[in-house]
Amino acid sequence: MSKLSRRTILGQVLALLPSAYILTANSRSDAVNKKEEEVSPAEDLMREHGALNRMLLIYDHVASQLKSDKTVSLKPLGATAALIRDFIENYHEKLEENYLFPRFEKAGKMTDLVNTLRAQHEAGRTITAQVLEYAKKPELGSDTKQELSNDLFAFVRMYRPHEAREDTVLFPAFKDLVGEAEYKELGEKFEDQEHKLFGAHGFEKNVEQIAAIERELGLYELAQFTPRL
Repeated sequence: MSKLSRRTILGQVLALLPSAYILTANSRSDAVNKKEEEVSPAEDLMREHGALNRMLLIYDHVASQLKSDKTVSLKPLGATAALIRDFIENYHEKLEENYLFPRFEKAGKMTDLVNTLRAQHEAGRTITAQVLEYAKKPELGSDTKQELSNDLFAFVRMYRPHEAREDTVLFPAFKDLVGEAEYKELGEKFEDQEHKLFGAHGFEKNVEQIAAIERELGLYELAQFTPRL
């Protein structure tokens, strides 16, 4: 039997490496993707509340400028209102209305809270429609600035306690209400709906749009909100 040269042996070893490497890389990739996909329904909804909070900061900022009768660019405000309509009202709130609220109502639990949350969703949509109309105007008079400022402050004032009550009361109770299996299944449904409406990495894309508006308005740098003691 002839001896194999070092080059032959090396070639045979290298020929084996790609398939082994690919299998390992794919396994790692699958593990990462699986980890990314395993987001619970409550976590999904709560991080969307985080995005909403950043938009409430924009509303607060613009409302303060309007109240001071300062010149305000309406384009960032219109973009924010459109994000609230598309990402919060037509997606996030629809998940709550289609999957969470009916289960509490069927079980006869927290029905007063659910009724209030539903009513606040409707009030929020009314204000959003008004803000979008204001944002189309070439300029605003003093009276109109005051009306828009009041709408923005009313929206912020309602949604901060609204989302806080959901995060601390409704969402924690939801898992116990539906059980582990259905809870996991709903997490997958939420993700499918997000991909359907916004494509892959839909949450991240919406957050980046919020960040772009923050940069335009000078709100992006977090350090500016640290109090000087």
